Amino acid sequence: MAKRSLRAAYRKQRPPKSSPTDGGNGRFLSLWLDYLRAECHLSENTLASYRRDLKRFLEWLGTRSVKKLTVSELSRYVQWLHGKSLAPASIARHVASLKTFFRFLQLEGFLKENVAELLGSPKLWQRVPDVLSADVVARLLESPSKRDPHYRRDRALLELLYATGCRASEISELKLADYSAKKKFIRCRGKGDKERMVPLGRRAVDAVEEYRETERDIITCRLELEPAWLLISARGGPLRRERIWELVKKYIARLGLADTVSPHTLRHSFATHLLTGGADLRQVQEMLGHASIATTQRYTHVDVSRLQEIHQAFHPRR
Repeated sequence: MAKRSLRAAYRKQRPPKSSPTDGGNGRFLSLWLDYLRAECHLSENTLASYRRDLKRFLEWLGTRSVKKLTVSELSRYVQWLHGKSLAPASIARHVASLKTFFRFLQLEGFLKENVAELLGSPKLWQRVPDVLSADVVARLLESPSKRDPHYRRDRALLELLYATGCRASEISELKLADYSAKKKFIRCRGKGDKERMVPLGRRAVDAVEEYRETERDIITCRLELEPAWLLISARGGPLRRERIWELVKKYIARLGLADTVSPHTLRHSFATHLLTGGADLRQVQEMLGHASIATTQRYTHVDVSRLQEIHQAFHPRR
């Protein structure tokens, strides 16, 4: 929007066709998302999260004007979120999104006061991540079979998720140029578009190479140009993040595992197994792409059996 005032742009912006019953608040949401994209350079995944949070807020708001809300009314929104049986972490994220939205409206002159700043955030216990045992992970990685239409790709996908600890979105965006079988490394782009190098084990490289030489090669031979992505769909497009979740869910269901297991569970398992094996916390932080080591430290509380072994081995009154 260059130097033109966002407020001026708002005045000229036509109300979205889908917002006749939102009191015009949908226009604020559109303008805020444009600002986050253009000025804050947020990723599409982050923007999608903000959009979902604020659409829930607009659902609660209805035809009321966002300009006339009081902190008391916003507190009832938080109570409404509790009534939706959302987890405390989800409610805290919704409140944080709301505060950011109101801060934008105040800075642009749409609001005189930011009443959302007076909202408290739920106090959160640090949740211990769900982790699969090494044996269960091995069974999961071997679960794609010849009866599955793209079992070599699916096996490469599962191997990459566990070998690197990458998020599903990061695996989805991996390019051929980001992968080196010879050096056994991949280059990931994480939150904030930050790049990091993550090593690969032999089994992950073998699975990717088998996929490239068979299924991927068959698909690319039918295309005019070779796709840039490492893992591709049957039509040669990128393997979307949503599809990666579906595939992981498919194979965990095949093993009869809990439906709470997800691609992120493999990320948790990757970190926990490394630390259990004696890896340095800082090195694991770097491989996961965590900005703060405090985020990585939660994995040090998971392996109770190892703590018991240490206690039995060294405590004088064992």
